[in-house]
Amino acid sequence: MKKLENKVAVITGANSGIGLATAKLYLKEGAKVVLSGRRQEALDEVASQLEGDFITIKADVSIADDNTRLIKEATQKYGKIDILFLNAGIAPPTPTHEISEEHYDTLFNTNVKGPILATKEALPHINDGGTVLFTNSIVHQKGFDGLGVYSATKGALRAYQRVLTSEVKSRGIRVNSIAPGPIDTPIYGKMGLPSEVVEEMGKGFAQQVPLGRFGTSEEVAKSALFLASEDASYINGIELEVDGGLSQI
Repeated sequence: MKKLENKVAVITGANSGIGLATAKLYLKEGAKVVLSGRRQEALDEVASQLEGDFITIKADVSIADDNTRLIKEATQKYGKIDILFLNAGIAPPTPTHEISEEHYDTLFNTNVKGPILATKEALPHINDGGTVLFTNSIVHQKGFDGLGVYSATKGALRAYQRVLTSEVKSRGIRVNSIAPGPIDTPIYGKMGLPSEVVEEMGKGFAQQVPLGRFGTSEEVAKSALFLASEDASYINGIELEVDGGLSQI
């Protein structure tokens, strides 16, 4: 039997990278999947590549009304939710002396407010025994220059996850997060940096990883499958580092 047979999964940030790789794997394992993202053209493109029972919904997690609409449309289509994977996030780097109010608000609205409001909207519709999964990051465990606000958002998300784990315990809902290290995803191309700077940054990150390379979205997706499945039935409240050992040494 497939690991997610007839389960309903809602994935934010699903039009590329980790979210898309996870959507593909969930579909392969029998789930009904709601893919959301900010760009309709990207959603249309991935929809043409996918097989299985799924829908796409254009939604920007930084906008409160979009989170409400995402959950409403998802439940209108599939009823209850079994897996809520809050994966959407952004990571534009800015050194401390250049941080602006706009930079702060943009990151916190997407990386913190979005997942918190989406969780609030989804909780009444999540089946008892379901799971909530966050994409976090190892950046709140180690200091990376230029990522001060991004690191702060991920630290905030980890703190919120701990409280949520306790608050939903009576319903048997498991709450976990994945903390990727350097992963080969489009997020690096969206940092607003010249390609040569991104390439050099990537080389530097890879050299710090004990395994000596970037991870892949597919490797993270396998962890997202594990944590959402019955294989992880007694795993709750954790943050699983998927980083080739970078945060451990």
